[in-house]
Amino acid sequence: MLSDEELLRFSRQILIPRFDVAGQQALKAARIVIVGSGGLGCPVALYLGSAGVGHVTLVDDDVVELPNLQRQIAFETAQLGESKAETLAARVRSINPAVSISVVNRRLGQEGFAQEVAGANLALDCTDNFATRFALNRACVGAGVPLISGAAIRGEGQVSVYDSRNPDSPCYHCLYPEQGNEDLTCSEAGVIAPLVGMIGSVQAMEAIKMLSGVGTPLVGRLLILDAWEMQWREMKLTKDPDCPVCGKH
Repeated sequence: MLSDEELLRFSRQILIPRFDVAGQQALKAARIVIVGSGGLGCPVALYLGSAGVGHVTLVDDDVVELPNLQRQIAFETAQLGESKAETLAARVRSINPAVSISVVNRRLGQEGFAQEVAGANLALDCTDNFATRFALNRACVGAGVPLISGAAIRGEGQVSVYDSRNPDSPCYHCLYPEQGNEDLTCSEAGVIAPLVGMIGSVQAMEAIKMLSGVGTPLVGRLLILDAWEMQWREMKLTKDPDCPVCGKH
């Protein structure tokens, strides 16, 4: 049940007929894992925490550095050198003290991700390296937990939802094979600041849709943004029957 304070706090969402009290209760009951507390993780955590998601686990082993402040909107100059995950958790709590937040301050591998997503309703990939994405994808497929993956670099971004509970849904590995992909980070290629906010906001919206059951999620669809031209494109994604992660093997 929602308290009187929660009914007032989240009233602008509850007023939406399709969402209503049932949607807000679904958010309150949800447990999500956000991997990455940087450019994408900041808007994702801030929006979902303030929207009323009940429990959030933040996974990141990095600390706040000066070049992060150009785009990672949860951090301040005075917090240089502090844990990103701990700092982001404190910022979310300052907005919504009722949210329960766990912090994992270390880099996880396959087994670690499997443990974290096992009790979650949803995982969000807000990272910038393929090794972590592949490990998280395997864990989500194994646990039957939907994965919302976002990426942003230079002036281009993309978002998709991979839901292994849906027999027709591809997984992240169907789109990107593990061999032949090289990490290209923002520190190497650059990124324009508002882009991560745009992609992170889409990820947060997809999470709310998935958790509340309202709307049509980006399952089997890849949304691509060219921010310099302000053009969105959509590509259809199909499941790879020979995928070593989610295919018939």
